[in-house]
Amino acid sequence: MFFSNMMTAAQQVLVLFLIVAVGFAADRLHVFKQSTAKASNDLLFYIITPAVIVQSFMSMEFSVETAGSFAKAFLCMAGTLTVGILIALPVFNKSGDNSVVYKYAVSYGNMGYMALPLCQALLGNEGVFYCSAGVVAFNILCFTHGIWLMTKGKEKTRFDLKKLILNPGVISVLVGLPFFIFDINIPKVLDSAIGHISNLNTPVAMIFFGTYMANTDLKSMFKVKENYLVAMLKLVALPLIMFGIFKLVGISGTMLTACMISASVPSANNTAMFAAKYGKDTGVASQVVSFDSVLCILTIPIMIALSKL
Repeated sequence: MFFSNMMTAAQQVLVLFLIVAVGFAADRLHVFKQSTAKASNDLLFYIITPAVIVQSFMSMEFSVETAGSFAKAFLCMAGTLTVGILIALPVFNKSGDNSVVYKYAVSYGNMGYMALPLCQALLGNEGVFYCSAGVVAFNILCFTHGIWLMTKGKEKTRFDLKKLILNPGVISVLVGLPFFIFDINIPKVLDSAIGHISNLNTPVAMIFFGTYMANTDLKSMFKVKENYLVAMLKLVALPLIMFGIFKLVGISGTMLTACMISASVPSANNTAMFAAKYGKDTGVASQVVSFDSVLCILTIPIMIALSKL
């Protein structure tokens, strides 16, 4: 059963990375460049991914049980991020900007561009519903602890409350919640339009990511020992620790698989974006994200199979 589940998950991950390969080839052939993907990123960030989250809330039938499940998923995802922050501390405790980048890479997973598409492909709207809780937890910690981590040691370190609240992940959950709680039905035409937009999430996110990988020095990244340390913590240690915790507190079924997917995804794309914004080494950040993303092809199917035992 374990190997059967692993092969099923591996096929889904392979499908995603075949789409990544399309983006990679498109960049190399100058059909769709990384610069174009970056310029189009707001389309994914502000429209497509929020549509996925809103649709997941619209598809779920409200009950005390489902509301409680969402809250439970939020705590599980927040716990995953917190454990990620903690396990990175003793490993990357040296001074210097690069250690900060590596800590961030271990702490924050690729929720929007990897976890959501995977949950959508493997688990459908219920999986996206639970994963949405992780997007909220990610944004809360990313715009608080994440900013503090990247700016630590500088004179001016403050949290931007506006960005904490007014970001696509949190806003889309706030928009979707009334549809879920009050069982609001919208016109079929509008529902169909939202569905078509949300269906773009997986292919667009993966193609964009392929263009980023096409512009990374894939050979040299295998020579950096810190990349292996990040991968070991992010892709192996963290999901295994969380699997034990999830089992201990009684998480099971679709929620367990969604939480394990979220715990198993590689380092967040915004590791590089935050590095650029706060004056860190973007080359180091891009390499560690790409390195994780290559290796996760092997690790994610195993972790998903574990969740189905």
